Amino acid sequence: MLQFTSDQWIIVMLVFVLGLLVGGFLFTGGGRKWKQRYNSEAERRAELERIHAERETEWRERDSLRAAALKGDRNRDGVVDERDA
Repeated sequence: MLQFTSDQWIIVMLVFVLGLLVGGFLFTGGGRKWKQRYNSEAERRAELERIHAERETEWRERDSLRAAALKGDRNRDGVVDERDA
């Protein structure tokens, strides 16, 4: 086992205290920052989901109109009438 002198113990304690101070300065206000980023990301995601839902209703409406237009162009037997074209 290693035997430390009193000078070495003082250096070890000073390095430990320096590590605590540096860590404290690096993470100061970190709790607020990540919460703010999380909330802004959640708001952004909700906005994108709302926009996508609106577009999806438009897409579904277009598809139904397209299907109705194709259905109206066909006779009962499924053949397109050339006189109407």
